[in-house]
Amino acid sequence: MCSLFCGSTHSFCFPRQHAKTLWYDRPRYVFLEFCVEDSTDVQVIIEDHRLVFSCKNADGVEFYNEINLYARVNSKDSREKRSDRSITCFMRKWKEKVAWPRITKENIKPAWLSVDFDNWRDWEGDEEVERAMVEEYAELLQKVTDKAPPPTMDDLDFATRVVSCREAELRPEGGGEPVRGFQVVLEDTILFPEGGGQPDDRGLIDAVPVLRVTRRGPEAVHFVETALEPGSAVMLSLNWERRFDHMQQHSGQHLITAMAELMFGFKTTSWELGRQQSVIELDTPSMTTEQMEALEQSVNEKIRERIPVTVRELSADDPEVETVRSRGLPSDHTGPVRIVDIEGIDSNMCCGTHVSNLSDLQVIKLLCTEKGKKSKTNLVFLAGNRVLKSVEQSHRTEKALTSLLKNGPGEHVEAVKRLQSSVKLLQKNNLNLLRDIAVFIAKDFKSKPVHSPLFVLHRKEGDSEFMNIIANEIGKEETLLFLTVGDEKEAGLFLLAGSVEAVENLGPRVAELLEGKGAGKRGRYQGKATKMSRRGEVQALLQEFISQQRDEA
Repeated sequence: MCSLFCGSTHSFCFPRQHAKTLWYDRPRYVFLEFCVEDSTDVQVIIEDHRLVFSCKNADGVEFYNEINLYARVNSKDSREKRSDRSITCFMRKWKEKVAWPRITKENIKPAWLSVDFDNWRDWEGDEEVERAMVEEYAELLQKVTDKAPPPTMDDLDFATRVVSCREAELRPEGGGEPVRGFQVVLEDTILFPEGGGQPDDRGLIDAVPVLRVTRRGPEAVHFVETALEPGSAVMLSLNWERRFDHMQQHSGQHLITAMAELMFGFKTTSWELGRQQSVIELDTPSMTTEQMEALEQSVNEKIRERIPVTVRELSADDPEVETVRSRGLPSDHTGPVRIVDIEGIDSNMCCGTHVSNLSDLQVIKLLCTEKGKKSKTNLVFLAGNRVLKSVEQSHRTEKALTSLLKNGPGEHVEAVKRLQSSVKLLQKNNLNLLRDIAVFIAKDFKSKPVHSPLFVLHRKEGDSEFMNIIANEIGKEETLLFLTVGDEKEAGLFLLAGSVEAVENLGPRVAELLEGKGAGKRGRYQGKATKMSRRGEVQALLQEFISQQRDEA
């Protein structure tokens, strides 16, 4: 209810009313007529289980009706038509030829709602009347202009309306803090929600980016960071580059799956459309190189033959549904079943987006096979533009290697092998030198007439073996050794050696100071450190411990 006066001019504002409403039942449709003459600002939202109507008349009176429907309707195949005397909605039944005893879900009749007895008739069994009514409804649908036709698969922009908008959170795919935003349901959409192994589309609602599209029953839910007004008209635009990439990979998967089964009997048990590569899981423990080459040649021959790819719909109880390739329908599936046909090759139950001809795939490259789970084989592939991008990346890498190795692409492998051999030899020589240095350091310490009770050494180059050689060579429990290797301020390795009692007491404290982890036994404690810059604090700790030991002695 609005206030008595509204707006800056203080014009009179009538209270909102219910419009007088008539309804009647037909075999395929339910009709609602809202009796408002000379209506303006008409808004009709038809959902699967609900209808919301609002408008104004010539005197500025606002009307609003909301009806929870008796049964489900096909909201995408329902329309409204305005005339000077009324607004008529015809909603297509989800279950046709099933009579509705009432229009409302609740068994309560509002005062503003009446049966239109002039149009009500007992249509059950009257085939001629039913056929005539169907033709009449089809004609009415053709005349409707208030609501745009549903989108097609290749629409890049689409005008629609916001049905609902509610607060929600989105968890990023790579992890991290949830993003606060809104879940938006539109009257129709051109953005594909994730499902069937295919990721979701991206796009814009007006200028608002769509960050995720998911399926909730028959609805596509769009996640955005900006609230959108329910009932408002919006322009939906599609990220075509992402969509076309998914179309190529998905249609490519259908083709590979069909040919792998036709040629070798390998059935597909699952697949994943990845960001860089896609993977088909085949129900076979192995696949030979010869089989993979033959399969790649075959699928590319089919691409060159320009074979059409078509989409059709079947009712769920159609016997043909049992003959097509399928991994089953989702538990919450409703409505017709969508079939994707590659002419003469494959019929597959699928909800995804696809090319209209195999020639749109351009090319398919089978990259490799990997061992899968439970005696399965994963076949890795690229299709279409991804093959071109892979070739481009490989060419850039090849040019860079040619420049670095100073030889041609055909000699790269041998050149790298020679470099690896040289590196291994250098590493071996380096290790030998480090061992010699470790022995020299220990002997130098032992050669001095007076041995310090604390020996501290840090070296950037070195490893655990280097430190243990020094500890073994010195070998005196009365000397406390603190050895470190690695970066002087960041991460590295450490070793504390000495008497069993001293090491057990000091080892965990040393690890804590260096913000690392370690373990010890038999007078040695060693581990990894993340803060080598605190070596001075460790040395001070050890000096204090030695001083205490002297005082006690």
